[in-house]
Amino acid sequence: MSVSTAAADQSLCTPLPVLGRDVTVPLVTGGEVTYAALDYAASAPALQRVWDDVAAYAPYYGSVHRGAGYLSRLSTDLFENARRTVAEFLGCRAGDQVVFTRSTTDSLNLLARAIPAGCQVFVFETEHHASLLPWQHAHVTYLDAPRTPGQAVEILERALAGRDPYGPALVCVTGASNVTGELWPVRELAAAAHAHGARIVLDAAQLAPHHPVSVTDLDVDWIAFSGHKLYAPFGSGVLAGRADWLQAAEPYLAGGGASRRVTRREDGGVAVEWHETAARHEAGSPNVIGAYAIAAACKALTEAGWDSLVAREQHLIDKVRAGLAEVPEVRVLSLFGDDAPRVGVLSFVVDGWNSSHFAAALSAEYGIGVRDGLFCAHPLVRTLLGTDPQTQGECGAPEAAPGEKSLNAIRVSFGAGTPDEHVDRFVNAVRELVRDGAKWQYRTEEGRCVPAV
Repeated sequence: MSVSTAAADQSLCTPLPVLGRDVTVPLVTGGEVTYAALDYAASAPALQRVWDDVAAYAPYYGSVHRGAGYLSRLSTDLFENARRTVAEFLGCRAGDQVVFTRSTTDSLNLLARAIPAGCQVFVFETEHHASLLPWQHAHVTYLDAPRTPGQAVEILERALAGRDPYGPALVCVTGASNVTGELWPVRELAAAAHAHGARIVLDAAQLAPHHPVSVTDLDVDWIAFSGHKLYAPFGSGVLAGRADWLQAAEPYLAGGGASRRVTRREDGGVAVEWHETAARHEAGSPNVIGAYAIAAACKALTEAGWDSLVAREQHLIDKVRAGLAEVPEVRVLSLFGDDAPRVGVLSFVVDGWNSSHFAAALSAEYGIGVRDGLFCAHPLVRTLLGTDPQTQGECGAPEAAPGEKSLNAIRVSFGAGTPDEHVDRFVNAVRELVRDGAKWQYRTEEGRCVPAV
């Protein structure tokens, strides 16, 4: 290591403390090892800071809104302050609303329910199913996978140029791919959308945990993300952005909290006046702890400093890419090319290996948790693998025995809580498995490859 490289490494921040960092797991070959959690793109481990904040609040938990008791009023303040914290974290504009949901999927389905009648929706085939599928009842145009960021903008501009210029339109795009980790040209896509009179929603599920995300700076109309990818436990998410479509739409769920006034009509029916605030789409008892956990994660990441977090993650990305590049049998999947900027998410295939078999060996023999499959982004993975778009496949492993051809890929993902040792162990494990093969026998059980016992 050169003096300059050593100095650069010393300038990097240390990993943020996360739950599970000291958990040990058994190996099929004997003994135990500290678990290397490298599946952040599915769910990131909760930050210790977030867990401590939630634990400190838990004894004071109370049902929010309209409660006269001290704990109810305290919980209401915490819940609404969480909304303000998230709005600040996302750089929301005056008048924007922050709606607490269950997840990114829930957020985008909410927006899909709120779009005006006749709205045209434009979405790239490269999206996660959470942003690819909610628009089934709208007039949807699915756009082909681009091969450069510039081509993405060109494809969108051509599609928007052919739309009805007088009707509403919405573009849905990811900020960072959950398959390749590549960053998308969100600001340029937003400019193209607005130039053609369309609005744009950003799926920031994979971007928000890795980079600062601002509604204002990116000039998007809405942002959706999940707490469980942002180092927060519990089933919670956010939809933040313009209020007008949300205020005009029927509530996503009908019930208490969404209604301002309910009266009986003379004909025997019920008349309802709905809230115009975010409460309109938060019917029922909200997930107060989940919202508070998201706000705590937003504060923790902001206070840790994005420059340091991004620099350290880039250090880990460089390590993984350099290590995989030394193994000729490994092919890293990419839309935009090897030099495209990305977050800590990489997918790859290994010549001569079934992806499920490889992932199972990483877990059973090295204590490394990755993911294999199509990652709920079937069209994108099939495009990257060069398979027929109509070829059958599943989110999980295929019905293929170890060594047989796999329609799936392997994904490694990491973030603010990942130590260098986990990445080093992963790279060494890939090298050893390709060179020496698995040390254990494996079999297919209910579609998954598992150690034979």
